[in-house]
Amino acid sequence: MKIEYERTGGFAGMRFATQVDTASLPRTDSDALRKLITESKFFDLPSAIPSAGADGFMYKLTVEEKRRRHTIEVGDSAIPESLRPLVERLHQFARRHPPSS
Repeated sequence: MKIEYERTGGFAGMRFATQVDTASLPRTDSDALRKLITESKFFDLPSAIPSAGADGFMYKLTVEEKRRRHTIEVGDSAIPESLRPLVERLHQFARRHPPSS
């Protein structure tokens, strides 16, 4: 499974992103991400979830698994509770593993 995570916006308009290939992760991390994707019903969520606020963060998540690929764009104030744990986990991962240039 491949996951792309991007956070943009905020007061300073900064971009923060990473890519994750669960095949390259330790099994516990890979299993945890898969569980969060399943529990969030990621593939059933709409592609765009509108939110209010000009200076909030915007998130773009893309998950590709086998023949499925789905992208969600959502503002911080509109993240569904089911999706929040996945966003938080990916943000932690992005802080530890920024993409190489």
